[in-house]
Amino acid sequence: MRVAAFQLDATLGSPQARFAEIEACMARAAGADLAVFPELALTGYGAGPLITDAATAPDEALTPLQSLVERHGTAMVIGLAFREAAGNAVNAAAILRPGAEPTLYAKRMLYGDYEKDLFEPGRAEPPIVDIGGLACGVLVCFDVEFPELVRSLALRGAEAVIVPTALPRSPGARFIAEHLVPVRAFENQVFLVYTNHCGADSRFAYQGLSSIVAPDGSLLAAASDTEAAMLVAELNPSAYADCRAQNPYLEELRRAGLAPKCD
Repeated sequence: MRVAAFQLDATLGSPQARFAEIEACMARAAGADLAVFPELALTGYGAGPLITDAATAPDEALTPLQSLVERHGTAMVIGLAFREAAGNAVNAAAILRPGAEPTLYAKRMLYGDYEKDLFEPGRAEPPIVDIGGLACGVLVCFDVEFPELVRSLALRGAEAVIVPTALPRSPGARFIAEHLVPVRAFENQVFLVYTNHCGADSRFAYQGLSSIVAPDGSLLAAASDTEAAMLVAELNPSAYADCRAQNPYLEELRRAGLAPKCD
C-alpha cells in the first residue's frame, strides 16, 4: 500500500485556505492508495471555540472531502470536528475511500483543558478498515501515547495505524515524535503513519516531525520540525516477516492468555 502523509503549515489560516491546500495535496498524492492529513486539518488545531462553532453533522462536513477522494481515486484519513446526533462536538478522524461509506472515529483521549473544554471524548473503539489491501487502524494524536490503544488495534488485526496529530512543540513532544512513535510501531509490529502540523497559529507552535515508521521501528520517511512536507512510502508487511518472527510480542501474549479476546 502506497501512502502519502502531509505535514501542513499551521499558518494556512482560514478553513477556505486549508481546504484549498488539502485539495492541492490530493492532486500531489496521485498514484497513492492513501493520503493522510493532521488532526483538525480543516480548521487548524488552535482555532479554539471557532472549531466547535463551525462543527456540523458528519454528512455536511464530509461531502466535499468525499468528492476529492472520488475525483482522485485516493483514500483519505483526515482530522476534523463534527457534531454527533446528541449535539456534542467531537475531535475526530474521518476515513474516506472511493466508492465506500465514510468511517468516523472520535478521539477517546482528549489532551488537557483546551480539548476537554471544546469536545466530548469518543466512546467507540478505534476502527479498522481495508485500504489498498492493508488493514488500517486509526487513532488521533494523544491516543497513540497510550500503549493499550495501539496494542488493541494490533491484536484485532491492524497492520498499520494511521494517526492524524497536532503535537505542540516542547522537549517532551520531540521525544514523543522521535522515540515513542517508533517504539509503538516496533512493540506491535505494525506500520505507523504519524502526521503533524508545523509552524504556529495564534495559540500553539507545533513540533512537526511527522513520520512513516516500519514494524522494525525504522523510519521510512520523516519530515523536519519546521517545514511543510509530503512523505511517501510503500507499506509492505511481507518485507518484515523476519522482524515479526524475531519479535513475536502479539503471539506470545495470546499464548500466555494475556491478550484480550477480540472478535
